This record gives sequence, structure tokens and C-alpha cells, in this order.
Amino acid sequence: MKNSIVVVMVLISSWVFAQEKKISKSAVITFEASVPSFEEVKATNNNVTLVLNTKTGEIASLALMKGFRFKIALMEEHFNENYIESDRHPKALFKGKIEGFDVTSLTQKSKDFIINGKLELHGKTVVVKAPAKISQSNSGISLSVAFAVNASDFDISIPAVVKNKVANKINIQVDAVLK
Repeated sequence: MKNSIVVVMVLISSWVFAQEKKISKSAVITFEASVPSFEEVKATNNNVTLVLNTKTGEIASLALMKGFRFKIALMEEHFNENYIESDRHPKALFKGKIEGFDVTSLTQKSKDFIINGKLELHGKTVVVKAPAKISQSNSGISLSVAFAVNASDFDISIPAVVKNKVANKINIQVDAVLK
């Protein structure tokens, strides 16, 4: 009898703990560093992991750099070998917190929040403050974030040959449904 009570307590506590964390293993990150009048420099990664602690508002994300896909294979090759150096810096990490987050206040209508955190990419860490739209639906918590960073902040150099074709300012869009 005593053992069955312990087992039930462990199961209940693990269920409660699991309710505090929502996760997506198919979050999408799209970045664009295009310059007007030149070929689009844009890539998407559909296999990003994103975790949200609904109790604290803490949020974390992991993206493998080789998961970004471009329309042109040569761009993808240059991105991995020359810019990001994916063999040396295989992932991008984000850790932060959603200001004023209260999961009980979410509805089907998106609410505006601010996410503060640190983005680690290419061996450098940069502070990021980004607006987010978050809502609750039957499929989970939907999150959409858009922000920009500079390649130079991460010591990513753009060769002189293509400097006028690739922007230093990189626009990033993150979309996820956390369950």
C-alpha cells in the first residue's frame, strides 16, 4: 500500500512538472540578409527545438546551422563553409525570458510580449530584445517573434566580392507551436 502511494505521488508530480514545460521540435526559423536588386539571401530551418517554461516565462531554443535550407545550393554551401563555419560552430542557442508572461492570460487572440535574452552564434553571444506575439489554441501555445541582428556582431565577415549583395543586417523570424 505504501509503495503504491509513492508511485502515485511520483506520477502526479511528474505530470504537474510536465505541464510547466511546453516544447516544439518543429519550430521554424527564417532569416533574410537580402539587398535590393540582387538575388534573395534567405534560408529556413524547420527543425528547431524551442522550450517554454509556462510557470516562469523562461524560453530556450536550439537550431542546428546545417539545418538551414536555401533556394540555391551554392548559397547553402557558402553559408556553412565560409560564413557560419558550421563544422566549428554547429548550433545557435537562445536563452531568455518573456517579460510579464502569464500562461493563464493567453487566449486565441495574440497578445504582445517582449522577450529578453542572449543569442549565441558563431562563438559570440549578443543580447537580444524582441517583440513576440503569443496565443493559446487547441493545438498549443503559438509564438511568433521577429528581430534583427548584425552579422558583424557575431564576427561573421562578408567578403568584399559580395559585400554589396549580402546585408550585414539579418532579419530573423521565429514561429512555433508549443505542446
